[in-house]
Amino acid sequence: MESGTKYLAGSAFRLLNALNAKKPFAREGLASLPSFVFGLPASELPLHYVTGNAISTAYALGRGVHRTAAGKLGLAMTAGASAVLLGVHKRAADAEDIVDRALTDELGVDHAEHAAPSPMAPSRTGLPLFPSPSVRKRYVTDGHVAYDDFGRRSTLDVWRRPDLPTDGKAPVMIQVHGGGWVTGDKEGQAYPLMVHLVERGWVCVSITYRLSPRATWPDHITDVKRAIGWVKENIADHGGDPDWVAITGGSAGGHLSSLAALTPNDPQFQAGFEDVDTSVRAAVPFYGAFDWTNRDGSGRDDILEFLENRVVKATFADSPEIYEQASSMTHVGPDSVPFFILHGTNDALIPVEQARSMVDVMRKESAQPTVYAEFPGAQHAFDVFGMARARASCRGIEQFLNVVRADSGADVVV
Repeated sequence: MESGTKYLAGSAFRLLNALNAKKPFAREGLASLPSFVFGLPASELPLHYVTGNAISTAYALGRGVHRTAAGKLGLAMTAGASAVLLGVHKRAADAEDIVDRALTDELGVDHAEHAAPSPMAPSRTGLPLFPSPSVRKRYVTDGHVAYDDFGRRSTLDVWRRPDLPTDGKAPVMIQVHGGGWVTGDKEGQAYPLMVHLVERGWVCVSITYRLSPRATWPDHITDVKRAIGWVKENIADHGGDPDWVAITGGSAGGHLSSLAALTPNDPQFQAGFEDVDTSVRAAVPFYGAFDWTNRDGSGRDDILEFLENRVVKATFADSPEIYEQASSMTHVGPDSVPFFILHGTNDALIPVEQARSMVDVMRKESAQPTVYAEFPGAQHAFDVFGMARARASCRGIEQFLNVVRADSGADVVV
C-alpha cells in the first residue's frame, strides 16, 4: 500500500473519531461501547488530538503524500477532523458557566456568601490530567485497608494531606467506582475530584465492592453500606469527621452512591449490621443509572437484559420488587439529603434523560436542594481527565458541599 493510501486510511479514522466525539455514533447495544471508548478521550482532550493531527500531517507532507490523489484527500480529511475537534474544545469551554448557573438556580444568587470556608488552603491548585500511580502515591496515606472479609473486593484507600490536622474534624467524601457492576476498581477513577477536595482539607475514601457475575445483587450495595459503616467508626483516626460524610461515584458508582444516600440505615441492604449508621450528609452522583425499571422510558432497554443475566440473576418479570428497590428513584422522599447530579448530553452508555428524570423526581419529592449540571457534548466518564469539565465540576462540587456544610452547622476547620 502506498504512503498516500496509508495516510488516507489514517485520516479517515481521524475524521470518524472526531465526528464520534462531536456526536456519538451509537447509544444502544454493543456498538455503544466503542463509541464511548473512542469518544471519551477525543471529547475531553481535543487539542491533544489536534496536535497529533498536525504532527501526522507534517510527517506526511515530508514524505510527499500531497503528490498523490489519495494523499490530498487524506490531508483534507485530517484538516476536517481538526476543525471538528476545535469545535468540540469550544463546546467544553462553557463548563464554568454551566456549573455557576446550576448552583445559582438551585441555591440562590447569594449562595457563595453563606458557604462554609474550605477547611484548608490548597498547597497545589492543578488537577491531574490522567489518573497516574504518582497521584495515588502522593495522597493515599493508608491503602488497601480491609472493611470486610472479601479480600481485595472489600478494601478502601484513605486519601489525605500529610499536614491535615488530626483532630478528627475534616469533612469526608466516599468515592464509589463505576464499571457496570461487573468491573472497575478504586484506583483510577475520580482522581481530579479527590485531589481537589484533599488539597482543601478533606479526607477522601475510595472503596471497592464485590462484582458480578460472582456477586449477586444486593451484594454491591451491601458492601457500600459496610464501607460507610467502617468510615463512621474509624475515620476519626485519620483526621476525618464521622459526623460529616458525603458520597460520590460515577456510572454504576453513581447508582450505588445515590442509592446509599437515599436509604440510610435501611435493613434490607444491611443484613447482619442493621444497627450500623450508614447515613450521609450529601450525594454527588455522576452519570448514574438511577432507575432499573425504566419506569418512564428514560433508560436503556438493553441494560435490563444485562442486569437480569449478570447482576440480579432473576428476571424483571419474575422479581419486579428487586428492580424497584434497587432503583434510586424509588427511595426519594422529603427527607432525602441534598444532591448534586452531573451528566453529559453525549453519554453513550447511560442516557442523559435518566439524570433529567432523577432530577425531576427529586425536585418534586425532596425538601432538600438538587443541583443539576448538564454538560453539552460531554461523554460518559468525562471527569476522569483533569480538563475543563472536570475542573468546573470540582470547583462547583466543593462550593455545593460548603453550602451544605454551612446549612448543617458543621464545625469548620481553620
